[in-house]
Amino acid sequence: MDKKARIRNDIERKRDEMNKASVSHGISSKIVLKISQELDKLLNKYHHIQQ
Repeated sequence: MDKKARIRNDIERKRDEMNKASVSHGISSKIVLKISQELDKLLNKYHHIQQ
């Protein structure tokens, strides 16, 4: 699996994790915020690879 595909998979898993956490803990919880920041880092990494 190439690097882009691996990051895309990581992004999808992190989105799923964030959605599940928002259902259990509420959209504005600290846990959801932390996961959202991790997702942002993955998205930035993917965007950087695309360029």
